[in-house]
Amino acid sequence: MRTVIYARVSTTNKGQDADNQLQVLRNFCQQMDYTLVNEYFDELSGGSGERPKFKQMFADASQRKFDMVLFWSLDRLTREGTRQTIKYLEQLESYGIAFKSFTEQYIDSCGIFKDVVISLLSTLAKQEKVRISERVKAGLARTTKKGGRRPISQRLINDIKTAKLEGKSNRMIASELKLSHSTVGIYVK
Repeated sequence: MRTVIYARVSTTNKGQDADNQLQVLRNFCQQMDYTLVNEYFDELSGGSGERPKFKQMFADASQRKFDMVLFWSLDRLTREGTRQTIKYLEQLESYGIAFKSFTEQYIDSCGIFKDVVISLLSTLAKQEKVRISERVKAGLARTTKKGGRRPISQRLINDIKTAKLEGKSNRMIASELKLSHSTVGIYVK
């Protein structure tokens, strides 16, 4: 099987290097009798797909220059979240490219459970989307009231009214109390 290795470290500043990943993955290819045709290595955060070697690997995959991608672990491939990870794996699959995580044996599209793996990962991605949505809704409900503004204290409302009675403009009051002038306007009609 024509195989490529993808390795990544976030930075070399903290003493990180890919030598450990690469050496073990090369040995694994040799033990499995895989033909190692290329290695792609990035020294960038996995939080973005904008990594030169990562993008090159996908370009080469689209041209079927190899049959399988081998990586140390899923977080070495990407850290963009479950949904985006699934998208990448499905993209590889659409090109006819298999994938295998060295440290996570269950993330392997080469075996008989290929469809189960993709289905499970897709379900996890869907659940992540639901959890994120629930957290956003809970956060909005906690910080907003009718009209979409965060509530302010009664003391602050009294300070606004007092400042207005002193003849200050809404913008001056807003500046002094660190509020928006439109918020001040709500309480000084």
